[in-house]
Amino acid sequence: MRRRTRLTIAIVVLFLLLVGAAIYLRKKAPPEAARLLPESDGIVYVDLRPLRAATHFDRHPVAHDPDYQKFIDATGIQPERDLDEAAFALHRMSDPKGPNGPVAFSEVFVGHFDGRRVAAWLQGESASTESYAGHDIYSITNDGRTVRVALLSYDMIAVSNTPSAEQIHSILDRYRTAALPFTGSTLLAKHYVDVPLLSLAWGIGQIGLPLGDNDGRLSVMGLSLPLAQDATFVASLSWAGKTHLRVEEIASSDADAKAAVDSLGTLLSLARAAADQPGISTDPAEAAVASDTRTLLDSARIDQHHNRAVLTAAIPDDLLQRLVAVPATLGRTSASH
Repeated sequence: MRRRTRLTIAIVVLFLLLVGAAIYLRKKAPPEAARLLPESDGIVYVDLRPLRAATHFDRHPVAHDPDYQKFIDATGIQPERDLDEAAFALHRMSDPKGPNGPVAFSEVFVGHFDGRRVAAWLQGESASTESYAGHDIYSITNDGRTVRVALLSYDMIAVSNTPSAEQIHSILDRYRTAALPFTGSTLLAKHYVDVPLLSLAWGIGQIGLPLGDNDGRLSVMGLSLPLAQDATFVASLSWAGKTHLRVEEIASSDADAKAAVDSLGTLLSLARAAADQPGISTDPAEAAVASDTRTLLDSARIDQHHNRAVLTAAIPDDLLQRLVAVPATLGRTSASH
């Protein structure tokens, strides 16, 4: 009897340990929406729920263009109210002058959707439908591109406007193994560990998107910034009494990181000097933005940790309110790619 009791206790303890380990791994794992994204050059993730609770942006009416309003009327989706999470994969295009421009996108949206209404709208708009991995993929033509959309579940939608169906197929393949907490793209697996815990929004990727000169450098206010194409950036917004911005450049060497710190320090000094100039606007809203911007700049710091240049700053609450006043633009991607 004692052996059975000991065996039962051992089994219960082992079960509790396994459950605890699973919960711990899930907390340390990237959000599911980000894990579903295909291989890409960059990732951006936003959790709108804490931002909505802190800023109440869903209470402010948003004007929509007529085509987008038709999408809202047909599906019932109000992004500022219904969208909870959005994860974006950025794909650099080999031909920046092609239909997709320099970058194509794959996305996963999580929220509150009426699947039947969304499916009916997709069926009416799609030029063709493909069945893959137990899901329908709706193909919608738009400005020379094909936008592919799949309903993953009652609260999750996948979208991709890449030239081929490879990326939307990858999302559906990953969805089948979504219970595994550390599945995901190579970029996510390598750098999610660099994202601060409990970040509300974050991005990972290289600056090698076509943003600068031929050598991959940016020029701001006449100052050339040493942001090389092989440097990886990790940006995040987190909450700890205040909203904190953190942008980290992972350079190829300590010397490159020091060059970035020096240039960014010079740029920050110039920006502070410009913000200190007396304003000419008498508009109260513009004056408030200017004041918040000065507060943001005053809080900014730039540090170096070996091959990493790190910029940190605190975002004033009022400025954050303005930044998230139009979150509905996130939802527009699925309708107007």
